[in-house]
Amino acid sequence: MDPYSRFAAYGEPATAYGRLVHVSETDVHPVLRRASAPPAALDLLAQAQHGLDEAATMQTANERYATAHLAALRTAAAVLAVRGRPEAEPPPGGRGARRAQRVRRARRPGIRSAWEILPEVAPELAEWSWLFASGAARRARAEAGIEGAASWREADDLLRDAGVFLRMVERMLVPQPALPRARVV
Repeated sequence: MDPYSRFAAYGEPATAYGRLVHVSETDVHPVLRRASAPPAALDLLAQAQHGLDEAATMQTANERYATAHLAALRTAAAVLAVRGRPEAEPPPGGRGARRAQRVRRARRPGIRSAWEILPEVAPELAEWSWLFASGAARRARAEAGIEGAASWREADDLLRDAGVFLRMVERMLVPQPALPRARVV
C-alpha cells in the first residue's frame, strides 16, 4: 500500500517526513537532457530492439538464435560507436623505435570481432562479451541452416540474455529524463 494513500483518502496533502510538500505544475515536467549517445548508436539500439522483437516470433530455434545473437551484436556496436576504439599501444622507446614504428604501420592489424574489442572499451561489459563471443560459432552454424545448431532452450536463453544486455546498455548510454525533486517547505 502506498504510504501516502491514507492522506489522499481524507483529502489531506501528501507529506514527506511529516512536512507539507508543495509541488507546482511547472515542477512536474521532466527535465529533458540532450542524449549522450550519437544518432548512429541510438539507431543501432533501435535495430537491436527490433531484432529481439523479430526473434521472439521466429518459427525455428536456429532462426531465433541467430536473430537474437545479431541483436546482441548490434547492441555491442552501439557501445563501440559511443566509446570509440581501444587505445593503441604506444610505440616502444629506445633504439630501433623508428624502425619498429614503420614496420607496425606497414602491417594492417588483423580483423577483430566486436566481442574482442568490447571489454577494452567497456570493461564493465566483459562478461557479456564473453557470453556472446562463446555463441558466435553456434550462430554461424544456425545461419548456415545446419540442423540442430541451436536448441529451443538455447535460443530462448540467448533471446532473454540479449534483452537484458540491451536494457543494460540503454541505461548506460541513454540518460533518462529526470523529474525534479519536490520542494519541502
